[in-house]
Amino acid sequence: MPVITLPDGSLRQFDHAISVADVAASIGPGLAKAALAGKVDGVLVDTSALIDRDVKLSIVTDRDPEGLEVIRHSTAHLLANAVQELFPDAQVTIGPVIEDGFYYDFAYKRPFSTEDLAAIEQRMAEISAKDLKVHRRVLPRDEAVAHFKKIGEHYKAEIIAAIPSNEPISLYGQGDWEDLCRGPHVPSTGKLKAFKLMKVAGAYWRGDSRNEMLQRIYGTAWANEKQLKEYLTRLEEAEKRDHRRIGKELDLFHLQEEAPGAVFWHPKGWALFQQLIAYMRQRQNDAGYQEVNTPQVMDRELWVKSGHVETFGENMFMTQTPDERVFALKPMNCPGHIQVFKQGLRSYRELPLRFAEFGVVHRYEPSGALHGLMRVRAFTQDDAHIFCTAEQITEESVKVTELILSIYRDFGFDDVRIKFSDRPAKRVGSDEIWDKAEAALRNAAAAAGIETTLNPGEGAFYGPKLEFVLRDAIGRDWQCGTLQVDFNLPTRLGATYIGEDSHKHTPVMLHRAMFGSLERFTGILLEHHAGKLPVWLSPVQAVVMGITDRQDKYCLEVAENLRNQGLRVETDLRNETLKFKIREHTIKRVPFLLVAGDREVEGRTLAVRTRGGKDLGSLGLAELTALLCDEVASRGRLVLEDRVSQRRSA
Repeated sequence: MPVITLPDGSLRQFDHAISVADVAASIGPGLAKAALAGKVDGVLVDTSALIDRDVKLSIVTDRDPEGLEVIRHSTAHLLANAVQELFPDAQVTIGPVIEDGFYYDFAYKRPFSTEDLAAIEQRMAEISAKDLKVHRRVLPRDEAVAHFKKIGEHYKAEIIAAIPSNEPISLYGQGDWEDLCRGPHVPSTGKLKAFKLMKVAGAYWRGDSRNEMLQRIYGTAWANEKQLKEYLTRLEEAEKRDHRRIGKELDLFHLQEEAPGAVFWHPKGWALFQQLIAYMRQRQNDAGYQEVNTPQVMDRELWVKSGHVETFGENMFMTQTPDERVFALKPMNCPGHIQVFKQGLRSYRELPLRFAEFGVVHRYEPSGALHGLMRVRAFTQDDAHIFCTAEQITEESVKVTELILSIYRDFGFDDVRIKFSDRPAKRVGSDEIWDKAEAALRNAAAAAGIETTLNPGEGAFYGPKLEFVLRDAIGRDWQCGTLQVDFNLPTRLGATYIGEDSHKHTPVMLHRAMFGSLERFTGILLEHHAGKLPVWLSPVQAVVMGITDRQDKYCLEVAENLRNQGLRVETDLRNETLKFKIREHTIKRVPFLLVAGDREVEGRTLAVRTRGGKDLGSLGLAELTALLCDEVASRGRLVLEDRVSQRRSA
């Protein structure tokens, strides 16, 4: 007689074993219809699963994150089913759920075409419309191997053969088709209504380049057509905002094969990059940081002592010199900062000591993972390390958190989520040290008044961390800043200070980055603002242009005047029509287009037009200069366009 506890605390008692589906039906017909799976004592199960003991149960619907995962998992099977109906010779391999969708790898004699994808998607819709019941059966491992070999599914047989012999194998299917899977799955194919196949790509069997190449079909699946449409719209918008496209249109940077994963910055892009550094340098100076610079190449032995070679070695670039010394390009700045700290005798009176560096680091990323500015091998970190006592951890962490959130607001990011990443499997230091570090970081987060979600096992190899995740204008999340508590590296590299008791003590080191990678943050900014950067960040803030060559002298005078005020201004004196010039600089997202005709020259004014196409009328040169300088100095809090509009409406 199982007693079932529901999420609201209510109890339901039955005099026999009962399925999850029947429990849902006993609650109400609406829930029975919406049920996709169940969660029994925290474990996700099919709606057909029988309950014969006292348990806690929640019914999973498409409103739950787990429900969407079940939909995507089941849609991957729907894809495999459709492929094998249309292409009987195709062999299925693996088909996991991924972010926003799923994929399935197939072995087939020829590449799948765009037309094939359309036909497969159509067949998936037909199978869905049949509302076939999804069934499950369990076989002993060896029997399952024999079954898949018999039907020519050699890849599946190989997967199953690697599973321990005493582990039962579950197969899920619909109609006459079935496949290896742990489940759970939706009750019937009719639950799968909102999906789309996205693309085909190559993938090596089991991810090993020595194995045969398979075809990977990617798809997306959602709870309903509205969510699917919203997702596809986000993808279209993301394509328009692609920082690589914007970078080319604005002539900011390029990448080329001779330096994979490294950026060639053009003058305008470098101006933007330097603006980010200047901004961060000022904020750090105001917060009591001292800027340092450490070597990019250091002896391998230093990285052995720090633990980087053991835990991070496969991501490091190393080289051997003619005298057989091995050196490494630094992948992180922390060991270098510890060397600076160790020079001379440090006192507790100096703590907290905050070292900051715009350090260029190098990390090996696989070629296939490189992606514009977002994933590179050489990048600049706005890195800092705070050496402090254990008693100072909370106060310093609160200051870092407040600084990071303030900085993100300046760049237009108000929606920030924070993750708590605890100890990874591959790490240095004892469990006792990790317990201490994690407790210190949790206390600091609580003192800062921030809510965190757990990101298990994703801490740095030397300490737990807070990860600051920005949500951009189209709803995508980007992990940027970090704060890490480290009791390990200062000990491993021999950092000490003289305490109040006149004895040596090991400092705690807080690792802190705010942009993270300046290259990546630049890419995020370009996509968040769709290339229309705030005026204070724009590489070119205004372009001065005349209608004819009679205004050239005045245009040059205006540009010089504005540059003398620290503004980034260009002139366009080409023998082109005004319409042509305006269109070109609008495409380049220049915030303000300043036009001079004979009337403007005579009145010492300028006709002001925004990149959004708004005509602000004529402004005197002195007034315009003051308004532009105010907007730049306020970092967009005093917007010239708004102030002109308000003045005229008044």
